[in-house]
Amino acid sequence: MKQLEVQIMGQSYLLGCPDGGDSRLLEAVERVDTAMCKIRDSGKVRARDRIAVLAALNLAFDLADQTRPSAQATAHAPPRHLPTADPHGTLPENNDHLLTSLLERLDVALGDDGQLI
Repeated sequence: MKQLEVQIMGQSYLLGCPDGGDSRLLEAVERVDTAMCKIRDSGKVRARDRIAVLAALNLAFDLADQTRPSAQATAHAPPRHLPTADPHGTLPENNDHLLTSLLERLDVALGDDGQLI
């Protein structure tokens, strides 16, 4: 296993990489960096840890949407993302619609399991 030095949101990380996995790891780093920078650039969230959590949730929901059987029907639809909270955790207006949508997406992602972990 070799190590690659990468940059995510301007910070260096030294990551272990399996042989032959360079391109996949670099693609994943690019996705994470893009997602985090987009959230940071929105100006609504400043803390790096909050940005990382929101980016991880967005990427996880995108992955869940891709693995659902109905994902092919919506493959050409633009990706949906979680609402972004301000630094105090307040959601934008129209909370009921956003929360209902989020809960529906969580139900789909959890499936029959009903457990996050």
